[in-house]
Amino acid sequence: MKKADLMFGTALFLIPMFFQACQKDETVPVNQESSILPETFSVEIPASISSPSMYKSTTGDTLQGNDIYAHLRNFIHIGEDAAGITGKIIQMISKYNLSQPMSFSFTGDDDGRTKSVVIIENSEYEGHTWQYQMTVTDAGDGSLPSFGPTAMQIFWDKNPVKGIAIISPYNIDRTTHISFMETMYRVDYSGAGEGGYEQQMTVYISGLPLEGPLDNPFSVSNLKMFAGEKGGTVSVYGNSEHPNAKFFTNAVGFDWAFAAAGEQQADIGVAEVGLPSNTLNASDRYTLLVENSIRNVFTEQIYTLWPWIDSLSVQSYLYNSEAPGFFGTQGFIQGGNPPDERYDKLISIIEGLVPYNPLSVHEMALAFKPE
Repeated sequence: MKKADLMFGTALFLIPMFFQACQKDETVPVNQESSILPETFSVEIPASISSPSMYKSTTGDTLQGNDIYAHLRNFIHIGEDAAGITGKIIQMISKYNLSQPMSFSFTGDDDGRTKSVVIIENSEYEGHTWQYQMTVTDAGDGSLPSFGPTAMQIFWDKNPVKGIAIISPYNIDRTTHISFMETMYRVDYSGAGEGGYEQQMTVYISGLPLEGPLDNPFSVSNLKMFAGEKGGTVSVYGNSEHPNAKFFTNAVGFDWAFAAAGEQQADIGVAEVGLPSNTLNASDRYTLLVENSIRNVFTEQIYTLWPWIDSLSVQSYLYNSEAPGFFGTQGFIQGGNPPDERYDKLISIIEGLVPYNPLSVHEMALAFKPE
């Protein structure tokens, strides 16, 4: 988790550096109306299900609400951060009045390497012809500005806003630790109204470097997450992969499969979590969230390790593992039964959400469009 947070923090720090360098060559006054870039590229997720800093401890000899859901909230937060960085990059670019296809280069303030930017029209990618494509490459000493490794690609349509952004943090700034050389993330965003959502995004992250199993057994390697917003309600589902994760037994390698929903204004949320193997080949909701629910996985492992244990003790320990989990402004409230009727709508929403196939997330490898 610390390494992932460091990566996203580094990327956020790079944004002003990137655009200060661009500004040196850009003297045209800002004109938001003429900008060809989209105004937004991410969906805001309610803090009740995404903020890693808001926890409410339960008491007694039970599995803490924090223990069950704190990791999930962190993983959703990582996905939201990746999308947020992409959106901030686009917002910053729009300030420099990129109103037409063009190309230019600049020198990165931190790594001192030449970055080449090319914007073209009518680019085909994944079966769709996009209005625009922007490619940023790291050209090293500048001798090969058109053929350096790619740092970022964005494909987009302006109206309605829809697009794909792919980023390599290491190639954006070579002072990034070499362990992130293979790390990439991608955001697919649409404001075109698909699926009944006013806006939606799918976030993909691959190749995160793992921490040592003893330092952080729950560190993330890959993540895939969908978020869709309609009328202030946000639906979220997806998976994060944890190859070193283990609980009570020696079984290693789990996938946090989750379905969640939250209300922006009230800042309440509901989440259901499954813990299938990270290489399980299954796509149905029952297998992922019911058969492999927290309660079922933990119960099976506890009895495997301690077959003589008293069942009442197990039930008491797992009291807060009952699905779904409910959240408010201070974090986790309780599991199983909703605190009040405000949560009924959110329960209905998550019952229709299905995480991705864990095996597909395990095998996911992101790449840029070949130039």
